[in-house]
Amino acid sequence: MKINTNTPVFAISTVAEIIGVSADTLRMYEREGLIIPFKKESHHRLYSQSDVERFICIRTALTEKKINIPGINAMFSLIPCWDIIKCSQKDRENCEAYNGAFHPCWTYALEDNVCSTRDCKECAVYREYSSCDKIKDRLKEIIK
Repeated sequence: MKINTNTPVFAISTVAEIIGVSADTLRMYEREGLIIPFKKESHHRLYSQSDVERFICIRTALTEKKINIPGINAMFSLIPCWDIIKCSQKDRENCEAYNGAFHPCWTYALEDNVCSTRDCKECAVYREYSSCDKIKDRLKEIIK
């Protein structure tokens, strides 16, 4: 049986062990808006394979590339969400994510636009751009 890469199956302790950090560090990444965990009714966090890829991207940026958390947020803010979900020009004009450069779209409480009714965890912007390589490839596509 093949599991969808976006299906939350890993407990926080498992992901912490895979990544080589503490569960508190993973919770801090969540507070900083870098990741959106799935939370069970019991409030236990679960993560998908895509979430693990995002954690690896974050850890690589922090430890190997020496990019700090605000820098990682700025990197995620470069994902062209407006193009991916095909926002109207009117939505773009009033969108903090489109007009800002320091936080990914999923960190804003967007109102009165196409994203106000979307679940960010289920959005293609969040789901499909979990690795640093995928973000880079999308930016290359824009340049072409």
